[in-house]
Amino acid sequence: MTTPLRLDVRRLGTGPEVELSLNVPSDLDYVGPAVELIVASCPVGTLSPRRLLFNFRTALAEALSNAIAYGNRHDPAKVVRVRVEIAPEAVRVHVADDGDGFDPGTVPDPTLPENLEREVGRGLFVLRHLVDHVSFNAKGNAICLTLRAG
Repeated sequence: MTTPLRLDVRRLGTGPEVELSLNVPSDLDYVGPAVELIVASCPVGTLSPRRLLFNFRTALAEALSNAIAYGNRHDPAKVVRVRVEIAPEAVRVHVADDGDGFDPGTVPDPTLPENLEREVGRGLFVLRHLVDHVSFNAKGNAICLTLRAG
């Protein structure tokens, strides 16, 4: 890593809502530091410590890794944009890459017998089990992960 990560923190309105924004270079070496920077900046309270330390951290690392590897294909000229919205009722993590996108409906189910030996689809499967809701933009180059409060 050569470029320091710069996290932008912004209060939304007069309430407790906070938005964290971070641009991450397309290098897997940035995933761990980016996740730790965001987790350390999350206000206490919306997510339980267990969900923050495990579900949130693991889901963010997986989404970032996928965006760097599959979306941006490790292209150093591209970045991954992360935006985290923290509100009393939920935390929403938006991860967008500069890639061509994909159709999440075509990702095979990794639990089917014919796919057990294949690596494709495991990350998306894990994400869907770590968070309460997963959605993609129409192009398929941005994901939104929602973790409800608790």
